Amino acid sequence: MSQTGHIIRGAVLLGLLAIVFILLLRRSLKRAEDPGLLIFKWVLTFITIGMMIKFIGPMMQQGGYGAAFGGIPATAVGGLFLAVIWRKSLASMIANPIGGLYDGGDEEIEPKPLYSVAISKRKLGKHSEAIAEIWKQLEKFPNDFEGQMMLAEIQAEDLHDLPTAEMTIHRLCNQPGHSPRNLALALNSLADWYLKWTQDPEAARQALDKIRELLPDSEMSALAAQRIGHLANTEHLLGAHDRKKFVVPEGVQNLGLLDPKFHPKPAEADAAKQAGELVEHLRSHPLDTEARERLALIYAEHYNRFDLAADQFEDLIKLPNQPGKRVVQWLNRLADLQVEYTGDYETVRKTLQRITDQFPNSAAENIARNRIEHLKLELKGKQKNQAVKLGSYEQDIGLKRGLPNKL
Repeated sequence: MSQTGHIIRGAVLLGLLAIVFILLLRRSLKRAEDPGLLIFKWVLTFITIGMMIKFIGPMMQQGGYGAAFGGIPATAVGGLFLAVIWRKSLASMIANPIGGLYDGGDEEIEPKPLYSVAISKRKLGKHSEAIAEIWKQLEKFPNDFEGQMMLAEIQAEDLHDLPTAEMTIHRLCNQPGHSPRNLALALNSLADWYLKWTQDPEAARQALDKIRELLPDSEMSALAAQRIGHLANTEHLLGAHDRKKFVVPEGVQNLGLLDPKFHPKPAEADAAKQAGELVEHLRSHPLDTEARERLALIYAEHYNRFDLAADQFEDLIKLPNQPGKRVVQWLNRLADLQVEYTGDYETVRKTLQRITDQFPNSAAENIARNRIEHLKLELKGKQKNQAVKLGSYEQDIGLKRGLPNKL
């Protein structure tokens, strides 16, 4: 290699060493308790090393007595001087890892809001003081979810000031950076407060609609639609003090002494009426999965129409953005009906296979595979009952096929 090449290689190595040194120096200055003292130590170190190179180098090159009686002792003195300069730093390098096991070391602690004082004030009933403490933290951490939710809870549950609590929740929802689950939690809480304290289903509906607006095509949106469907049930809106009172009639005396044929029969639920009510409800709230599941069971158990019940479960399974746990539950319920009403091994196996295909590497897959392995034993002993009874029921069945994806 030419002399120019050696010079270039040396310059590159020197530049790399300089960059590494600068990065280490910068990192050391950031972590140093006294940056000025650290700089002074580095200056003394450079001066010492420079003097050692200038004076000790020639002695070591001469060898013999010059190196033995001049170079080596001078090197020891220089090393001792450097040890004096860096003794505390060297001790810290050894001791800090051990001490860090007990005190957390010198890692910077991420600042976080503290609400312990606000929580204590709230427990004592000092709500205004609790709110003031929360605002002190929110001034430092304006987007903190925990603090804003605590503020809204005090406004709604303790002060019964729902308009102000709603403003707090909407301000939170307009902030960037909050996770979808936190946004859904905040708006669901607002809906709960309106139902609990003012029995206002329309305000609760608006809060739930906000979830569908902010988080379309999501699991949270599907669950919000489910809750909207339940708002139609006025009993759900009543507080404990407003619930209808039911008079329990006196039971039969000496029931154990009566002949069994005279035992009172429990009143059977009017399945046809329930089916009609569910059909009407689903026309307005087609995403109410609980109501659709109940309707499917009535089709199967009361009308003996497995085909219509299967259609309802298929519509449920095809709904977008549903929790996987619910889909698995519906597929298993469909398989149960197939076992009960068809007894066909291949039909049931295909339904269970859908679980293994849609949810690989899950507990649901393992359970489905185990059920497939024992399916023939499950089917054995089941009586096939495929009789279809139409009669006068056909006019009352109502909703049969098709499920709109949106309200």
